[in-house]
Amino acid sequence: MTTAIRAVVVDDEPAAREAILTFLSDTPNIEVVGEARDGQEALDVIRSSRPDLLFLDVHMPGLSGFDVLDRLGDDVPRGVVLVTAHDEFALRAFDVRAVDYVTKPFGRGRFTAAVDRAVRRLRADEALNQRVTIESLLERLRSEDEGTDESGAEMVASDSSGGATRRLGVRLGNRTTLVPVEEIDWVEADGDLLRLHVGDTVHLLRSTLRELTNRLDPGDFVRIHRSVLVHVARIRTLQREPDGSGAVTLDSGVSLRVARARWDGLERQLGLRGEG
Repeated sequence: MTTAIRAVVVDDEPAAREAILTFLSDTPNIEVVGEARDGQEALDVIRSSRPDLLFLDVHMPGLSGFDVLDRLGDDVPRGVVLVTAHDEFALRAFDVRAVDYVTKPFGRGRFTAAVDRAVRRLRADEALNQRVTIESLLERLRSEDEGTDESGAEMVASDSSGGATRRLGVRLGNRTTLVPVEEIDWVEADGDLLRLHVGDTVHLLRSTLRELTNRLDPGDFVRIHRSVLVHVARIRTLQREPDGSGAVTLDSGVSLRVARARWDGLERQLGLRGEG
């Protein structure tokens, strides 16, 4: 990333919040654009400042850190580092796809390691998005020079029966890879860019999750979060917490968070409850 990484710090403890701000002040290319003392204030600050990176305390009065992430939905920053005083909360960092977590009390070394990991993740995502944008632009310019029309969607069906799409055409430069829908484990949305997770391979597709969902067989995929679509056949286990949150684990071992509001639909799709 060529510009500064915009960060927000959320912690109800003034001493912990000040420690994070002090450490970040010594970190190049990170600009703190907001701070919050509780969950509700965090929602307002995050939605108004649109940070790249969020340092989020887990245990706060009122809304917890996990409540904040759940209510943000698609507005969750691309990089999240959880801050917790309890080890058991750290395990849930993987459920919410946090980049890292730090346990209080933390020193400069551990905090710096978490920041470095988050920065590497953000830079890698930015580089990937830039590459896709540049290649898409070059392909469009090439098509215009050749007098051809390549303005169609990058998603194509393998048949003309009018039914659900069975293969997706993922275009990279002048090459299109046909990805069988049945091989997709899960799909992650980032704006108008989708990441198709197929085993250890990730394909990028310029589309929205809603557009893709409309093209797929509704019996094969289930939406467990605003930004996550999962192949039903890949779900191995479900774990629901007493507070209503939880996660699913796929055959690949990947754990994905399930939004509270999505549990009923997930269980119905899996045949674990009736339609009523």
